[in-house]
Amino acid sequence: MEFGFTTAAYVVAAILFILSLGGLSGQESAKRAVWYGIVGMALAVAATLIGPGSGLWLLSIILIAGGGVIGYQLATKVEMTQMPELVAAMHSLVGLAAVFVGFIAHFELNRVAGISGDEAKDLGTFAALLAKKTPVEINILRVELFLGIFIGAVTFTGSVIAYGKLAGKVSSAAEKLPGGHLLNIAAAVVSVITLIWYFNTGGFFPLFIMTLAALFIGYHLIMGIGGADMPVVVSMLNSYSGWAAAAIGFSLGNDLLIVVGALVGSSGAILSYIMCKAMNRSFISVILGGFGGPQGEQMAVEGEQIAIDADGVATALNEADSVIIIPGYGMAVAQAQTAVAELVRKLRAKGKTVRFAIHPVAGRLPGHMNVLLAEAKVPYDIVMEMDEINEDFPDTDVAIVIGSNDIVNPAAQDDPNSPIAGMPVLECWKAKQVFVSKRGQGTGYSGIENPLFFKDNTRMFYGDAKASLDSLLPKID
Repeated sequence: MEFGFTTAAYVVAAILFILSLGGLSGQESAKRAVWYGIVGMALAVAATLIGPGSGLWLLSIILIAGGGVIGYQLATKVEMTQMPELVAAMHSLVGLAAVFVGFIAHFELNRVAGISGDEAKDLGTFAALLAKKTPVEINILRVELFLGIFIGAVTFTGSVIAYGKLAGKVSSAAEKLPGGHLLNIAAAVVSVITLIWYFNTGGFFPLFIMTLAALFIGYHLIMGIGGADMPVVVSMLNSYSGWAAAAIGFSLGNDLLIVVGALVGSSGAILSYIMCKAMNRSFISVILGGFGGPQGEQMAVEGEQIAIDADGVATALNEADSVIIIPGYGMAVAQAQTAVAELVRKLRAKGKTVRFAIHPVAGRLPGHMNVLLAEAKVPYDIVMEMDEINEDFPDTDVAIVIGSNDIVNPAAQDDPNSPIAGMPVLECWKAKQVFVSKRGQGTGYSGIENPLFFKDNTRMFYGDAKASLDSLLPKID
């Protein structure tokens, strides 16, 4: 009866997780989708606690309460600008959990070796489950836990490095050790050899060697990926964490973990592919650390950056009929989304056409800009994707770039040696006038110079984005 209830609860939780993922695809349904996920996870935890193999109640409650408190503190204190690194940090915990569960499954497998199913009942539910397996099933389990540890270890160190890059604690430049990809290949070969070794012996030593190799692969792969590709890396690591969870589910015989891991793994992989397509990147090349650094001598940027003050921007906006706003990570850092929303409200009240142009990889996390604009209550119908709005720039009076760099860089089209060569970008330079809100004359996160800032129809509106917009708002009459 207990098992039947747990199975039914897992089915309902899986359906809720699917509805949650589906709802997150639209801004209007995202809030409801989050609640689907919360209810599904609460149901899954409750069913696990009272289902077969339940026990250690005090320890379980302490750990759940502790995790809840930590999660609440992080959710209330972390700014939206820190969400990408928070997500990367969370992925590292999933990977680490996969490694620990794999090791425990290995130790339990050795503990029940030679013990019958009836004798193993006193050793625990998982031990009893292992004791009933046939030799073929045991070999399959060894492969499953080996893959779970391998994926988990890669996810752990990869996510730690991604967190460091996003948080500015590790250089955002693509860096590799001497030997480059050969080191990754050597580590992968070692992992294959240890798989064969472990499959035939069942010993801990090959498992340990593989774990070290996988930890290195995760570290070296992500270190070799530059800042321009970090949004794809976050999505990719999300996929890795999902497959690690699925591998844990196979090892533990937990159907819900398998389903949820497959959902997270496949959705993360699909999102990574979509983002790579939007950046004109090869998915395989990105995940192998093939991009992020200069491919040759880049074109020299000629001209100078011409500054403009709030009065000049206000005059142009008051005279314009159509405006396109391009938000980027700088808007998030300055927390200028509310000021941007107020600017839009005032311009639309004057009968002007105002829209937002969102690049698929704007910010450092997929959907980062959409969330910020939704938080500021910007109408959904004026927030347009790149493919929907890119052809409208030649007919636009004013384009305002707020804290964006790579996604509006014409070098992607003009310079074949640029690290972002071939990447689809928002062609804002085709508008009649372009105003760039930027703190200073430095390059963006990826360290690539932007010729847009030097074009004749571009003016630089220097300063903190929020402060600049606050000075601009009273001048919009």
